[in-house]
Amino acid sequence: MNFTIKKANLENLDAAAELFNLYRILQLYKLYHYVKLAKQWLLSDLFVHPDYRGKGFSVAFIERAKQWCDETEACGLMLETEKTNDIGNKLYPRCGFEYDGLHNYYYWWK
Repeated sequence: MNFTIKKANLENLDAAAELFNLYRILQLYKLYHYVKLAKQWLLSDLFVHPDYRGKGFSVAFIERAKQWCDETEACGLMLETEKTNDIGNKLYPRCGFEYDGLHNYYYWWK
């Protein structure tokens, strides 16, 4: 299966919305790493529709996100996932992510 990963723009809005809602998405948000004093990206959402899993989309998305870090001179990517996310917890280390057991993440929702 051949596919292309590209940054969406306004010309791609309708097609991107369809993909976002139905099939596969990756969202990155810019952050600032307080120790490295450098820009980093938060990999916020990575979703591949079950019908498309096992075809390399997730790995390709992550590799493209790493390339984006190089292009934007960011120090890296960070992400968090549920402890129960068996697929993600196997995927991310396979793609070079290291588990950070030093931090607890807390949330306050209004």
